[in-house]
Amino acid sequence: MRRALAVFLKYLSLVLATAVVIVPLVTILLTSLRTEREMATGGPLSMPGDWFNFDNFATAFVDGKMLPALGNTTFILFFSVLATVVIGSMTAYAIDRFQFRLKKLVLAGFLVAALVPGITTQVATFQIIEGMGAFNTRWAPILLYMGTDIVSIYIFIQFMRSIPTSLDESARLDGANSFTVYRRIILPLLKPAIATVVIVKGVVIYNDFYIPFLYMPSRDLGTISTSLFRFKGPYGAHWEVISAGTVLVIVPSLIVFLLLQRFIYRGFTSGALK
Repeated sequence: MRRALAVFLKYLSLVLATAVVIVPLVTILLTSLRTEREMATGGPLSMPGDWFNFDNFATAFVDGKMLPALGNTTFILFFSVLATVVIGSMTAYAIDRFQFRLKKLVLAGFLVAALVPGITTQVATFQIIEGMGAFNTRWAPILLYMGTDIVSIYIFIQFMRSIPTSLDESARLDGANSFTVYRRIILPLLKPAIATVVIVKGVVIYNDFYIPFLYMPSRDLGTISTSLFRFKGPYGAHWEVISAGTVLVIVPSLIVFLLLQRFIYRGFTSGALK
């Protein structure tokens, strides 16, 4: 009886957890396919009369300026993730392969910086960005996202520890300097870690609302998240159109995640074990 009860509770918890994730997504999808009249007469899970009603998506795409927003998001995402990979892998390379004074203090500094709430430093950060002339440009969030977080450094360090130092020594015997060792040996062997960091960091940047909204107030510089927020204004009561805009935001990240999810799990598992 105890074993049967444990199995029942296990699957019940899995079903409930799945429902918590799936039900809101299904509700948004059904709402995006319904008309204004169907919204007034039906409930949140009511079936649409026409499953091929894409008028709400056309309205959201055109009036919500989703295409320029996707272009801004892609621009920010590309340069931010690229800088994160370069800075994070170089930092991990220096920490793992070199011995220097105050090494533990440097690691502690990264940890302390990660623990400090970002909101407490926003006044100083805003003044720095404005002083650099990057305010209300697409480079403002890129400069802020470039700061590599401790999770990315940890992932790179864990993978780097699995790379034998004998490869470094052999390359140095052939006359390679530190940067050549990093570029020719270390970086190619970090492909699983790079894929993991790209996906994790990319999802965070894609979903971020606070930094683009604060540092890029211009409507022409709207990202996916801020454009969806501003789109709520003229359509505050038309939830079917807002839901269509939400679906347009969800679909790209969902497709990328489903295609590359194995890299996430493999990256975290390998990094934890190596």
